[in-house]
Amino acid sequence: MQQSRDNTAIDVHDFGFCIGAAEILRNVSFRVAGGQYVAIVGPNGAGKTTLLKCIDRIHTGGVGRIEIFGRPVQSYRQRELARRISYVPQADGHVSPFTVEQFVMMGRYPHLSPFSTIGREDRRVLRQVLERTATAEFADRLLGTLSGGERQTVFIAAALAQGAEVLLLDEPTTFLDYRHQAAIRRLLAEVNRSGMTIVTVTHDLNHAVLESDRIVALHQGSVMFDGPAAELMKPDVLRRIYDTPFTLVEHPQSPIPVIVPPAATEDRP
Repeated sequence: MQQSRDNTAIDVHDFGFCIGAAEILRNVSFRVAGGQYVAIVGPNGAGKTTLLKCIDRIHTGGVGRIEIFGRPVQSYRQRELARRISYVPQADGHVSPFTVEQFVMMGRYPHLSPFSTIGREDRRVLRQVLERTATAEFADRLLGTLSGGERQTVFIAAALAQGAEVLLLDEPTTFLDYRHQAAIRRLLAEVNRSGMTIVTVTHDLNHAVLESDRIVALHQGSVMFDGPAAELMKPDVLRRIYDTPFTLVEHPQSPIPVIVPPAATEDRP
């Protein structure tokens, strides 16, 4: 998908951010067009999570510019920003004492005033999101009774209930078994096809390049790569980003190669 400035959902320009004396991000620039699926990759400590939090204004400050649909992120009121961007953080093991239905309904907060009650439209959105994410079947269960994969799907459902145009996700499939990983990837692909812009942080390079329109790779807080997946999956490019060699092979169903783990070289008994 080609980017155009008129269709830019996120514009990060020459952005830097420090936590205390530590420089986490430095001169970061990239754009995300409306409707794109962009994966942010890079080694641990590269600044990926910090970048997402700055885009969603969880972290404030920094130098340079972040614009959301042509406006500086700091110019938005909180509820207004939440109607444009929703965010699913990394799973941290914390479980809220709510049912699935209650938790997903909380995603409607940008559309409710402090003194308003849940209305017909909010309930319609709730039903639609629960069906779309296949979470309706356990809507009455407490979050603590769900598996990790089911809980992660509920977190995505709550983000979708916000009705935002951009979905930010921080390692959405980490710690999940293969079945739940595949289910969440299918859900995100379907949501993206419906027109929602997706920006996801991931360590899974293979799925990133097979599912995303574009890859942004960070290295030591700076953008080391920004382009199509096929250009990323080259041994010399990957080595510059991760400071380690990679082995790539042809994918049987895609022209983009994928990474395989190196074979053990030591003698086996």
